[in-house]
Amino acid sequence: MEFTILMPCLNEAETISHCVTQAQRFLHGSGIEGEVLVADNGSTDGSQDLASQAGARVIHVAERGYGSALRAGIAQAGGRYVIMGDADASYDFSSLGEFVTALRAGHQLVIGNRFAGGIQAGAMPALHRYLGNPVLSFVGRLFFRSPIRDFHCGLRGFERAAVLGLRLAAPGMEFASEMVVKATLAKLRIAEVPTKLWPDGRSRAPHLRSWRDGWRHLRFLLLMSPRWLLLYPGLTLAVLGLVLQGVIWSGPVIIGGVGFDIHTMLYASAMSILGLQLVIFSLLARAVGSLTGLLPASPWFQKLMSSFSLERGIVLGLLVALIGLGLSIYSVLTWMGTGLSALDPTQMMRLAIPATTLMLFGAEIVFASFILSFMGAASFRAS
Repeated sequence: MEFTILMPCLNEAETISHCVTQAQRFLHGSGIEGEVLVADNGSTDGSQDLASQAGARVIHVAERGYGSALRAGIAQAGGRYVIMGDADASYDFSSLGEFVTALRAGHQLVIGNRFAGGIQAGAMPALHRYLGNPVLSFVGRLFFRSPIRDFHCGLRGFERAAVLGLRLAAPGMEFASEMVVKATLAKLRIAEVPTKLWPDGRSRAPHLRSWRDGWRHLRFLLLMSPRWLLLYPGLTLAVLGLVLQGVIWSGPVIIGGVGFDIHTMLYASAMSILGLQLVIFSLLARAVGSLTGLLPASPWFQKLMSSFSLERGIVLGLLVALIGLGLSIYSVLTWMGTGLSALDPTQMMRLAIPATTLMLFGAEIVFASFILSFMGAASFRAS
């Protein structure tokens, strides 16, 4: 069998027969050996019987969720290729020729682009059309360098074996983002084809919940990208905090009549410490992702981990902490030189704040090195 046309279904009695009939006609008219498979997610309106009567093979999926239904359908599909689409009549299953052509040409994932193919009046809410989809698709392209411009199109085709190899796990609507992100990270051959979106044929409200499901998509994109969630913000905070401390080191800075002194220096210290913590968290998250198979091993991270050792981390942390300790000792000696009398805090804090910052930096580096070792960092080393 070459193609399976897969439809997730939950109470689609008004449209399921139409969609299955369209798909059957496409397969027969194109001379394709294939099947129409409906993954029913617990319909109570008779959708299962209607799908069977129209010629579909129906499987029952107990675990609720859009992603759960599709994962079960992909697992049980008989075709080498799968074309999936919603069973609400918003996609035309009689016009799948471009998907078939692209898949046969060697692409492993083919995504529809509704913005290129045309969104009919009333087919997509303004919130989704002008804010949700464009913003989330932009974030996906930025974070993962994906070529896809419509991350959430429900009509897509793929090589079944390649997608099974991605080990998709999302149970809900974020399954759509998971497929694109993991396919991009796995360097599958991806194409995009124009797809027309029609108003759905249901009289009931859609299953999609705009803000809840939008957040779930964004949350998934952030969790899959420790660089953008943690590393880049952390580096920015750490560098900016250290630069500000360096600028104020020698004395107050006046800009436009506004003075910046040790109080600003204290906040800059907190900024830099938080920044280092975020950088460390990004490394730990990347290590966990690689070890569990959630994230593919990237060349830069492999190189970093291959050169890492607990001893090197301890030495680096101790060196940084010793610099801070040296500043602290210098400030204490200065105080003793005055007979332990009261000193000008604006001068002493210029030593105390950087000294504390560096000692905390050192301690964090040492303990982070232990955590990376506990996690088995040696497994990242090149053989």
